[in-house]
Amino acid sequence: QVQVVESGGGLVQPGGSLRLSCAASGSIFSINAMDWYRQAPGKERELVASTAPGGIINYADSVKGRFTISRDNAKSTVYLQMNSLKPEYTAIYYCHVSGLVHATIFRSFERWGQGTLVTVSS
Repeated sequence: QVQVVESGGGLVQPGGSLRLSCAASGSIFSINAMDWYRQAPGKERELVASTAPGGIINYADSVKGRFTISRDNAKSTVYLQMNSLKPEYTAIYYCHVSGLVHATIFRSFERWGQGTLVTVSS
């Protein structure tokens, strides 16, 4: 079983910064992608930033230059540093993790965290 837990959301003023964390735990053999998504009220969930082995990183155009994704493979943790926040970034931010677990056999997995609310408002 794999668990994914986010933390770090909260209320921040426009122009401020927040750092989100997401830790995966359980019978993990290896992690492939660790991604951040967000879902604003009344909108569909969208990809914000993603990481893959080999240092591959992608950002949504709307957050390029403002957000930085990084991961600590030893801790099975991914971070999202969010700077120069705007009110339209208000959303629930979700972590998504995929990889392999190993008990008696190898199996692929993907898990979503429960989400952490980010509110950008004065």
